[in-house]
Amino acid sequence: MCSRYSLTSPPEAVRATFGYRNEAEFPPRYNIAPTQPVAIVRNSHAGEREMVLVRWGLIPSWAKEPKKFTMINARSETAAEKASFRAALRHRRCIVPADAFYEWTGKPGSKQPHMISLKSGEIMGLAGLWEHWLGADGSEIETMAILTTASNADMSPIHDRMPVILSSEYFAGWLDCKSGSSVGLEGMTGPLADGALDFVAISRDLNNPRNDRPDVQNPAQRDSLL
Repeated sequence: MCSRYSLTSPPEAVRATFGYRNEAEFPPRYNIAPTQPVAIVRNSHAGEREMVLVRWGLIPSWAKEPKKFTMINARSETAAEKASFRAALRHRRCIVPADAFYEWTGKPGSKQPHMISLKSGEIMGLAGLWEHWLGADGSEIETMAILTTASNADMSPIHDRMPVILSSEYFAGWLDCKSGSSVGLEGMTGPLADGALDFVAISRDLNNPRNDRPDVQNPAQRDSLL
């Protein structure tokens, strides 16, 4: 499961990490939530990497009532078999830049958020799928979902699922959809190696997605963890 994440690195650092050509600009986002506009990196029709804004919550191209679809995640193990995801897995793969993602522990009403990032401090490249939906009235919308996989040993005490975090060596292969096939992607979508993640319990202000400001990432007060 991945239902919230952040992207606060400068655009220059994100561009250097993912190698897109266009001059995309975006503000720092500390509490990115489903249905919001989000930045993805994909290959353009010309075969060059580009950053674009799409909505988080994939709508299949065949959907007649798009409001019924808010699929924010896709299980990497079964995406190739699911009608909602299999075409995108073959033809419309993307990378979702993120500095950290969030997961919660505790009971409803007292959920404790945790910020999870790479110990290396590098920007994450989350594996994603994007879709283009065209309505009968000519309206268009592009959307995306983040792929998930089984948690590694670091993540499993918090949740049994985690986003697919692509190794940089897989960026080009993941974005290359020219073959129109999803065969061979399994080696890219497994859990991250143990020991690569850093975990911090943070402010419960993050629980409200309207709180999109730096202090939501402040470490939780000790008393709030008891």
